[in-house]
Amino acid sequence: MDPALIQRIVEAALLASSRPLTLADLQSLFTLDEPLAPGAIETALDALRRDSAERGVELVEVASGFRFQVRTEVHPWVARLWAERPQRYTRATLETLALIAYRQPITRGEIEQIRGVTVSSNIIKSLEEREWIRTIGHRDVPGRPALLGTTKTFLDYFNLKSLDELPPLSELRDLAELEPQLPFEPEHAAPALPGASFQDATDVVIAPEVITTAAVDLPDHTDTDPTDSLPMDAADDAAPEHTA
Repeated sequence: MDPALIQRIVEAALLASSRPLTLADLQSLFTLDEPLAPGAIETALDALRRDSAERGVELVEVASGFRFQVRTEVHPWVARLWAERPQRYTRATLETLALIAYRQPITRGEIEQIRGVTVSSNIIKSLEEREWIRTIGHRDVPGRPALLGTTKTFLDYFNLKSLDELPPLSELRDLAELEPQLPFEPEHAAPALPGASFQDATDVVIAPEVITTAAVDLPDHTDTDPTDSLPMDAADDAAPEHTA
C-alpha cells in the first residue's frame, strides 16, 4: 500500500478521533485486503511528527495513544475559542492530587495524616468526576479504606506517557506552575507541581514502587481551603468547591 496514502489515513483518523489512538486502533483501520508492511504505521507517525514541526499543532504520544494537540506557544490564542471560564482548583485540591500521584496507592486518611488537615469529600469527588483518580482497591485494615490512584486520563491530560515521567520530588517547587489550565482561585494563591502540562480512561495506572515510598514535602496547616479548619464530619458536609 502506498506509504503516502497510509500517512493521510493515519492523519485523518487522528484528527477525526475524540480520543488518543493506539497503534492497534490505527492498525484496525486496514483490512486483510489492504496488507501493511511491518512498521508502516510507525513510519507514518514519524512522518506526521516531522511534518507538524513548524505548525500550530503537534503529534504527541500520551498514555492512551497518539493525538494531535495545540502547541503550548499558541494555546493562549486558541483558547479564546471557548467562552467557558477555566475550572479553578484550590491549593488543597492540587496538594491532594500530588500526594495521590506520588504516593499511590494511598488512602484518604493517609493523605490527611501527611497534610495535617482534613480532606474535604468535595476534593475527592471533584478529582473523581474529572476522572483523574479512582478507587483501585481497599487497604486490608479495619474499615477497609479505599485506596486511591491516578488514571490514564490523568496522564493524558498532563501529556505524560507514564508515571515515570512525573518530575522528581526534588524538583517540586510551585504547584501552580504545573499547568496553565489549572489556575488557582485568587484567594488561594499557593505552591503546586511544576513542569510540563497537568485527558476515557478505563485502565488504572499504578505507581511504581519508588513512587509509593516517596516522601512529599508539602506544607502543613497553611492551607486556606475553607473546609480544612472544620472537623471531619463538618468538612464532609461543607458546600462544594466552586468549579468553572
